[in-house]
Amino acid sequence: MAAPIVLEPQDLERDAAFKQALHGRTGQDDNSFKNMMRKDKDAQKLAVDEYFKHWDDKAASDETPLIRDARRNDYATLTRHYYNLATDLYEYGWGQSFHFGRFTKGEPFKQALARHEHYLALKMGLQEGQRVLDVGCGVGGPAREIAKFTGCKVVGLNNNDYQIERATRYAQQEGLADQVSFMKGDFMQMSYPDNSFDGVYAIEATVHAPSLEGIYSEIFRVLKPGGCFSVYEWLMTEKYDNDNPHHRAIRLGIEQGNGICNMEKVSVALDAMTKAGFQLELHSDLADIQGGDEIPWYWPLSGDLRYMQSIWDLPTLIRMTHTGRTVVHKFVGALETIGLAPKGTQKTADSLATAADCLVAGGKEKLFTPMYLMVGRKPLL
Repeated sequence: MAAPIVLEPQDLERDAAFKQALHGRTGQDDNSFKNMMRKDKDAQKLAVDEYFKHWDDKAASDETPLIRDARRNDYATLTRHYYNLATDLYEYGWGQSFHFGRFTKGEPFKQALARHEHYLALKMGLQEGQRVLDVGCGVGGPAREIAKFTGCKVVGLNNNDYQIERATRYAQQEGLADQVSFMKGDFMQMSYPDNSFDGVYAIEATVHAPSLEGIYSEIFRVLKPGGCFSVYEWLMTEKYDNDNPHHRAIRLGIEQGNGICNMEKVSVALDAMTKAGFQLELHSDLADIQGGDEIPWYWPLSGDLRYMQSIWDLPTLIRMTHTGRTVVHKFVGALETIGLAPKGTQKTADSLATAADCLVAGGKEKLFTPMYLMVGRKPLL
């Protein structure tokens, strides 16, 4: 049995101290827009500088293997600071489930996201009382939904203290504190012993890993024999050509605006699953089943409100349209200019906006999918 790897106390203390310096007590406040304005200016500058040093003055045409290696080597810090900067913007613009989904006519936005989570749990065959790991759990929206849907006990793993604080609070508010818990950790070197969980899932989270084979192998280690691992993976399709400047610009725009150090193609992910030891039971690009859904997965980012299925979705979707994002960003920029918002808030928002445009372009051109479903099983001993 491999010895579990534990984060050093000084690392935990450092991250907790930085969370407190940057966010203060905003982790206990539901108003995500107000929370953006209340970040400490000095800590915000440090986070912005640490994150954007990997992207500033690095055009798609300038990318080299050395630049990509630098991002991979710094994956943990890059991801942690990305979510220090972006979490409040995510909650303000999208909600508490940080992922895409498939949409059908007459189905409200939040209901579609919940159905996407239910579908993953169904394909895993999750049962009441099972202990399940959510790898890269965000603020716990999917963990809470899957726990309620299946009756299983979910442990959410996250390397961002602010998100853990918010996820824990939301679970308490919904009366799920005994069923859903959250733990600080690095998913590339988990502290759990071998064979700890009945099931493991990841929803658009393992894309932050520097190596898909590395993260899948670590998941294989902590999963019990006979257990199932299911993932919605962000991947470039086989149509993607890294030598095509337009394709590469789309990939880099998605990576920069989403805290991704190294996005791979579908073939790499499938190979990584088998090399990690999983018996692959199912794999499918849910974004392109039978040529794609009538209502595309990227429509909330596209600004095409004709796809809106419920009037109750309007506030969320207006914020996500190009016009809505522009208005918010200019407003945030004005607040930043007069000192009411910390420096770097608009830069972060602009990066997310660029990523949204690249996600839409990648979806329309079928170069990218945020929902390549893979279901693997760990063989019995």
